[in-house]
Amino acid sequence: MKTIIEPFRIKSVEPLHFNTALERSQIIERAFYNPFLIHSEDVIIDLLTDSGTSAMSSKQWAGLMQGDESYACSPSFYHFENTVRRITGMEYIIPTHQGRAAENILFTLLGGKDKTVLSNTLFDTTRANIEFTGARGIDLPCPEGKIPSKPSAFKGNIDLDALQAHIKTIGPEKIPMVIMTVTNNSNGGQPVSMENIRNASLLCKQFQIPFFIDACRFAENCYFIKIREKAYATYSIEEIAREMFSYADGCTMSAKKDAFANIGGFLAMQNPDLAQKCRNLLVITEGFPTYGGLAGRDLEAIAIGLEEVLDEHYLQYRIRSIEYLAQKLMDQNIPIMQPAGGHAVYLDAKAFLPHIPVDQYPGQSLVCALYIEGGIRSVEIGSLMFGTYEVHSTSKVLIPAKLELVRLAIPRRVYTQSHIDYVAEVIIEVWNKRNTLTGYAITEEAPLLRHFTAKLKPI
Repeated sequence: MKTIIEPFRIKSVEPLHFNTALERSQIIERAFYNPFLIHSEDVIIDLLTDSGTSAMSSKQWAGLMQGDESYACSPSFYHFENTVRRITGMEYIIPTHQGRAAENILFTLLGGKDKTVLSNTLFDTTRANIEFTGARGIDLPCPEGKIPSKPSAFKGNIDLDALQAHIKTIGPEKIPMVIMTVTNNSNGGQPVSMENIRNASLLCKQFQIPFFIDACRFAENCYFIKIREKAYATYSIEEIAREMFSYADGCTMSAKKDAFANIGGFLAMQNPDLAQKCRNLLVITEGFPTYGGLAGRDLEAIAIGLEEVLDEHYLQYRIRSIEYLAQKLMDQNIPIMQPAGGHAVYLDAKAFLPHIPVDQYPGQSLVCALYIEGGIRSVEIGSLMFGTYEVHSTSKVLIPAKLELVRLAIPRRVYTQSHIDYVAEVIIEVWNKRNTLTGYAITEEAPLLRHFTAKLKPI
């Protein structure tokens, strides 16, 4: 059959709250033109993030009731540990309350002044946790990943030549880690090939640099490997995952993405000494090593979710549903990151709004327009999120991000085809009136992760 149906039935629903364009223009003004500050009940379609927003399955809800809340050595932890260990092949499994907690523990131990972490592209919390220690993060995306309109099978890859050159220039002793983000969230949700992962790992081994994977969307990445790398066409998703993780010394994961959980994450690694140091810090910041800031019911939900995400029928539906929205927009010549990513469609805000300069944040202008037009909450992934400053004695000049994108992150198992059709219609309406949109200026910002709480005003 040509039609790919949702591989699930809906058992429970919750109402959407509708409002008018006039009401939404007042709401976003009160939120200082920052979608993070809009109350969720004022959002019609929430595509701000796919993190923690999934619909859990009936098995996961049943698992919540089975969760054992013993403080130490709960059977729910061992269910979680065995599942993660089987999928990743990692020996030491450390639960945390979410992905950024795992990053904080890892980079507190491995980061520091004069150190540099290299990546295909770091996401916002990863970079913030690195920089908070005094280290710096450098992104080395492949050349085709820098051109949104150029389709390519694995635009999430790391530039291997640039990786080797940076290692030699910086010195391997000053590089505590190379981390590969799969899929590459900041670069359009694009996948990373097994070949690229393998070669990056070999390069790290050559220079004795630990190689880690940011595994938030590992299953989606594995599905892309299956359908785009011929050698893996007959492999199961779990087999692909096991090989992918076999090239790494460790991984971090937010279980709020590909484990369908509303909270949770973990660190996994092969090094016993580093694992012990991580557990010591975990006890101080998160909790006992067998719960790590999570309730037993959450550990159960994660373990079950990690099993469910390996289902190829689900992954086929998931990737195809993103492609469906992307194709509707491309049919209208709306500029997006091509091809469609694994968890989101990314609008190319620079090409969408070429009349707005990057220092007036065209992505944020587009985010605000989508909310006012149709109550869609999205997020800017551009110079508001990743821009830095060149500071002079009397002024500071924005150093823009490499890309100006707007991410429409689709929560897992939440919205139907008609919801996505509505999203496409709203984007097309904004596209047709794009020349009327104006830029924005920041009036208040935090030193790290400013996009979460920044206040802006229209220019």
